[in-house]
Amino acid sequence: MEPPAAKRSRGCPGGPEEREAGAGAARGRGRPEALLDLSAKRVAESWAFEQVEERFSRVPEPVQKRIVFWSFPRSEREICMYSSLGYQPPEGEQDARVPFTRGLHLLQSGAVDRVLQVGFHLSGNIREEGSPGEPERLYQVSISFDRCKITSVSCGCDHRGLFYCAHVVALSLYRIRHARRVELRLPISETLSRMNRDQLQKFVQYLISAHPTEVLPTAQRLADEILLLGSEINLVHGAPDPTAGAGIEDANCWHLDEGQIQEQVKQLLANGAYYGASQQLRSMFGKVREMLRMRDSNGARMLILMTEQFLQDPRLGLWRQQGAGMTDRCRQLWDELGALWVCIILSPHCKPEERAGWLQLLATWDKLDVCPLEEGQYTFHGPNLQPTVSPSQGSEEEEEGPAASARHTVFGRALQAGQLHWGNAHLQSILSSDCHGPHLLGSIGPDKTNFDPQGRPLWLGEPLPIACARVDTLRAHGYPRQALRLASAIINTLRLQRRHQLESYKQRKKDLLEKGVSSVAQVEGWVGHPLDPIGCLCRALLEACRLEEESLSLYPDSGSEKRKVSYQHVPVPGSPGESYLALALEVALLGLGQQRALPDGLYAQDKVVRHEEQLLAMLEEVELDDRLVQVLRRQAGLLLEGGPFSGFGEVLFRESVPMHTCARYLFSALLPHDPDLAYRLALRAMRLPVLETRFPAGETHPSPPGSIMGTRVPRWFILGHLETRQCELASTMLTAAKGDPKWLHAVLGSIQQNIHSPALLFKLAQDACKTATPASAPPDTTLLGIALELGLQVMRMTLNTMTWRRREMVRWMVSCATEMGAPALMKVMKSWSSLFTPVEAATLVAVTATTHATLLRLQLDAARREELCACARALALQCALRDPQNCALPALTLCEGHQAAFEATYQIVLDAAAGGLGHAHLFTLARYMEHRGLPLRAYKLATLALAQLSIAFNQDSHPAVNDVLWACSLSHALGRRELSAIVPLIIRSVHCAPTLSDILHRWTLPAPGLGPLGGPRRAAKPPLGADRAPLCQLLDAAVAAYIATSHSRLTHISPRHYADFIEFLDKARRTFLLASDGHVQFAQFLDSLKHTYKGKKKLMLLVRERFG
Repeated sequence: MEPPAAKRSRGCPGGPEEREAGAGAARGRGRPEALLDLSAKRVAESWAFEQVEERFSRVPEPVQKRIVFWSFPRSEREICMYSSLGYQPPEGEQDARVPFTRGLHLLQSGAVDRVLQVGFHLSGNIREEGSPGEPERLYQVSISFDRCKITSVSCGCDHRGLFYCAHVVALSLYRIRHARRVELRLPISETLSRMNRDQLQKFVQYLISAHPTEVLPTAQRLADEILLLGSEINLVHGAPDPTAGAGIEDANCWHLDEGQIQEQVKQLLANGAYYGASQQLRSMFGKVREMLRMRDSNGARMLILMTEQFLQDPRLGLWRQQGAGMTDRCRQLWDELGALWVCIILSPHCKPEERAGWLQLLATWDKLDVCPLEEGQYTFHGPNLQPTVSPSQGSEEEEEGPAASARHTVFGRALQAGQLHWGNAHLQSILSSDCHGPHLLGSIGPDKTNFDPQGRPLWLGEPLPIACARVDTLRAHGYPRQALRLASAIINTLRLQRRHQLESYKQRKKDLLEKGVSSVAQVEGWVGHPLDPIGCLCRALLEACRLEEESLSLYPDSGSEKRKVSYQHVPVPGSPGESYLALALEVALLGLGQQRALPDGLYAQDKVVRHEEQLLAMLEEVELDDRLVQVLRRQAGLLLEGGPFSGFGEVLFRESVPMHTCARYLFSALLPHDPDLAYRLALRAMRLPVLETRFPAGETHPSPPGSIMGTRVPRWFILGHLETRQCELASTMLTAAKGDPKWLHAVLGSIQQNIHSPALLFKLAQDACKTATPASAPPDTTLLGIALELGLQVMRMTLNTMTWRRREMVRWMVSCATEMGAPALMKVMKSWSSLFTPVEAATLVAVTATTHATLLRLQLDAARREELCACARALALQCALRDPQNCALPALTLCEGHQAAFEATYQIVLDAAAGGLGHAHLFTLARYMEHRGLPLRAYKLATLALAQLSIAFNQDSHPAVNDVLWACSLSHALGRRELSAIVPLIIRSVHCAPTLSDILHRWTLPAPGLGPLGGPRRAAKPPLGADRAPLCQLLDAAVAAYIATSHSRLTHISPRHYADFIEFLDKARRTFLLASDGHVQFAQFLDSLKHTYKGKKKLMLLVRERFG
């Protein structure tokens, strides 16, 4: 294979200075690079310096210097990679907290000085301004490097981050940009070898003198060991030199602080509930992918460290003990971790021993009890990509799907990938060239099965997710061209397979349509699959079409801010007329339109939705031109004809994933170009099969209308979300069809047939009404009529299932009918019994329909206005007749201006009183009549209420006491005859002594004047005597009530109630005294109490003290 794109010559953040330094002085003057430099570059990249010394007995000093010079990293890209989470994000790196940005600022401000390179060791000082009021800080930085990789760093700052600090960045960038300014020395061992004994002794003594504290103890220990003949140091040939580079056996990899990575991941997992922690972990995954693209061995090393910390997360054991599921964020991180391991295990260039080590680690982790399981019950050995499809393939897959019940962890896919290899001859042929065909290989027979009829290569024998995992692996490891070639072969295979599927469906179409419901053709869906095969293909194809090659990443969490992406058509080699952009659109629609069963588990279902949204978000970034529109139209037609293999086919499996989200995108994209196709596709997608078999068209499901969520299909955890997407599709079609009656009625029929949630239907009705009545244009009567029809359907569906939103729905219903005009409003009122309860019809519909605002909005003439009001009055009368208890008062209020209607309503009230209308409602109606200046009718209703009332002796605070007092005042004001008639009713209904006493005292006062509403009041009448008729009967009843109540209270009285009883007796005395012989009667009453309850000495003492 070709080297990955990351290793080829590309632009880097350094700009012209870096390029000048990298090219050398000769190249800077326009001359070709010296052979010595060319050779030294190659040696410096691939050979350890120890290997050079062993290979050649004598290496000239100029050659040594050029090798040492070229051994330092030459591109700023690696420095940026190891000093920031995201690669080269221009906006994000403006943040001064990012080490790369800070280091670049330090370099540009001249903070780097005293830079010295001794062999493979670079050192320098970095001066950084302190905070206001603080002195300048000086940091000593040292860097060791080997074979163009930084192998260790040291800095005097307290940086504890994942990657290099700003000071290391500044020194590294100085060495890259200003390489010729750096003083270069050979390794210190070379310098020491030139010194004689006196020079060496002087060197050591000066070194100790310069650093006595740090060096002297170590120098003395080493001197003692050297002078000891049998010491270990004398048995070793030579001496270590930290400036001489790495040995042959030393690992050659960039410096990575393993401890910091482990600590950081541990802290982020502990803060896993926070959004920022998840984003940082995703950025670290992005960093692993970036390292893989650079073919940096630290990618796998970093992922191992992260995986170990993930498995040590204490929440895993807690979740397992409690039997609870992970949080969504944690589950998504585990999914990405598993996908990364698949990319690493499938690496096309790793050594067999490396892969074996990784697989051993994965097998160990896979057996841990806390290792998370993969959700969704996806098979590990799904159906392979085949050029043909047998007629019974769908049912066989359906039988095989649930059979796989083994324990599948998130590492299972990576362990499975360990069995895959890249040695297949046909696979190598696909990856190595864009020119294919059996004729090119000079072979016939079985090899032809690897090519389609046009001679384009196919990739058969592997399940689609595995094949697409290869594409993702090639992209991840820096082989974009090979990834595109394999992606094209997979798409060729999918096309051929679909062609045979359509042929198979045409043969069985008649039988399937007669059955009405098919067995799902593909149990295991591609969208939502743990390996995300369709997403992998789309990202690979779209990446090839981006105009900004490096400034954006298709992984949204790799660091840079999202910006608008531009794509261009890139031709597919060997396929004239095709482009990678068109292939991306085709394969995305192929995956989104696949008929597939909804997986088990809440998270697996949520992932289906999330992957759909991610795919559509990528497609929405692509601007459609004529070529892409043709692809859309062709794919839409194939989806409609796809039968059981398409989610848009004529027959659907009951639990197949609905197509609402995909259809909404297709509808919006096709509408400007082919409206007929757009509507046919969207109307076909309105189906929700799992509900169609449970609730016939137009019926509501038993969940509350105010709530979209429901448990009526227990396995479908995301049913509420799917219903919302169905509603959004319908709303989009209604809005687009405005002004087109044909499609409006077609959409209405689909809505009534397929949407079963009253809450969503009501939302649709509201949206349609809002769209139909713009502020600056005349209303669309057809769309408004559809909104009204949907509203009527909601009213019928929710009539017997009350909800807190019902009142809002009724008010909106009347408002919508008003927008339609008086005929629609009257039609609604005439058919009220199937739409509203009597209370709703009388209090909301009839009243709202006759308000001044409504009449003003309708702009009716006098005759039409009277017709509308008559309809409302008729509605009110019907409601009062059906529910007089709740509707009589609204009906009376509404009919005030019409004598006949008012009389009819009043008669309904009287009839209802005989039938059991409660005293509370009768008193309310009586007060209404009195307020309207109809005292005799008020009196009549009050007497009917009193006839139903009963207030016991101990009910001083009965809720009807005030109504009784009001009725007594009314009868007193009307005259002696009315008063005489009500007294027996009072005596029979009220047994509470204080209430009777209060009534009696009120009647002994002058009667209030009374008159019609708004008119003059009649003069007050003289007071009545309590001991004369008709009040004498009430007085006797009050006295008897006081006596009876006193005995009742004294039977179980406690000392803490003595004071209350004395007050009670005081009220009784005032009532007794209203009689001519009241004083005597009260005295006899007290004597009776004293004799009967003489045992209650303290109480009787209080009675004597108060009353004598």
